[in-house]
Amino acid sequence: MENSWLPLAIVTSSLLPAVVIFFLKEEWHRTRSTLNMLGACVKISLVGLLLWDVFNGVEHEFRYSLLPEMDLVLHADAFSALFVTLSSFLWFLTTLYAIGYLEDMPHRSRFFGFFSLCVTSTMGIAMAGNMVTFLVFYEMLTLVTYPLIVHRGTPEALRAGRLYLKYTLTGGMVLLLGVVWLRSLVGPLDFTETGLLATHAAIPEGVLVAIFFLMIAGLGVKSAFIPFHGWLPGAMVAVAPVSALLHAVAVVKAGSFGIIRVLYDVYGIQFAAQLGVTAPLAILAAATIIYGSIRACFQTEIKKRLAYSTVSQVSYIVLGAAIAGPFATIGGVVHLVHQGLMKITLFFCAGNLAKTLGVHSIEELDGAGKRMPITMAAFTLAALGMIGVPPMAGFVSKWYLGWGAVRMEQYWVLPVLLISSLLNAIYFLPLIYRAWFKPQNHSWHHESTERGIAGTETSSLLWLPPLITATLALLAGVFAGSDISPLAWVKLISEREFIQ
Repeated sequence: MENSWLPLAIVTSSLLPAVVIFFLKEEWHRTRSTLNMLGACVKISLVGLLLWDVFNGVEHEFRYSLLPEMDLVLHADAFSALFVTLSSFLWFLTTLYAIGYLEDMPHRSRFFGFFSLCVTSTMGIAMAGNMVTFLVFYEMLTLVTYPLIVHRGTPEALRAGRLYLKYTLTGGMVLLLGVVWLRSLVGPLDFTETGLLATHAAIPEGVLVAIFFLMIAGLGVKSAFIPFHGWLPGAMVAVAPVSALLHAVAVVKAGSFGIIRVLYDVYGIQFAAQLGVTAPLAILAAATIIYGSIRACFQTEIKKRLAYSTVSQVSYIVLGAAIAGPFATIGGVVHLVHQGLMKITLFFCAGNLAKTLGVHSIEELDGAGKRMPITMAAFTLAALGMIGVPPMAGFVSKWYLGWGAVRMEQYWVLPVLLISSLLNAIYFLPLIYRAWFKPQNHSWHHESTERGIAGTETSSLLWLPPLITATLALLAGVFAGSDISPLAWVKLISEREFIQ
């Protein structure tokens, strides 16, 4: 391993600004914004160095001994580099968006401090080199996102925060139980490309199956698997930058990322299939996909419809991994990126509608396309991508999932994908239709006087981030076959780490 400082530097590039921001006076807007953007830019620069090295076969590792035979390990391989790149880039855009969105709100130093700690936790999760390190940052993420969810301080926000803690702390304890049990049997739980349990065949299979489902249950809370999804729609009372971060970068992605680590780097996909645990996991993911899509169809609030959409869409990632074939895994892992780009776009746009026009429910969208064309154009692109309309990125994910299922003779997955796409269309197309084709028949609840381009939009800090992410979601589909696409990087991951 070379340059062991690099993973640590990537983590601390958001940790140090967070510590300073907590002590800034509320009125020091420029200083706080400068620290936020400086940390985001430094992190992106460091991640760029990491990407280049990992592409050229150099893996970085930082190791610190906490206790005898218990190390804190930050390890950067191709898979972690993918998640780190997604998180750092979307954090940069979300920071821009949050600066504009929160300009007239109180307690911004507290918000941005925990906001940076949230990204720090996500970076630690992405580069965790063993289950102990993963667990430390996984629990840290739970604690630092709670203040973001309850930031408004309303009774509704406080209730949502309590529900979030009940779910996630319980899930964390279940995960801890599984990790401790497994460590007592096999020792240090360092991630390996073929699965660390490949050399521990003497352990009874029943014990390994029980540990597997304990760990999946703990991770499934943040992944919003049914029946552990209840916290996610409630958390939509949070301000838009938090909703975007929860759904596209941090919490739900931490859960699905962890499940893939357990499948491939702890158990090993072939060994997991032999144990018979991949099929039930795939069925659970498929059930969550359909359930989340059905519930989304009946939501009248924009953010809650998007929340149930996330319940469905994130499970594509796990479904691809659980099918246990290389092409399906590519589809699932690349959806981690594609869904992140599309879903953060949708939540940015929902935030723009709420802040600029006071629009929260679907029936209030009539005429919004004419008033906010850039926002609604970005929303439209992202929604079409979620449905799976070519050439958007979402189509690429679903194509590889379906193709991979056929290659593994898991034909039952195809109806799941088709039904889910149909339901996606049912709950997204009415929003697009109302915004673009129905005339405004009411006054906006509180139309903002701040305008952008030609007086037709909101602040540039609010419309620019979703425009960028929607464009990238389109380009990720149009140029999926290029050497610099997310799909190309995921194929590199499969060649190096997942194909056994």
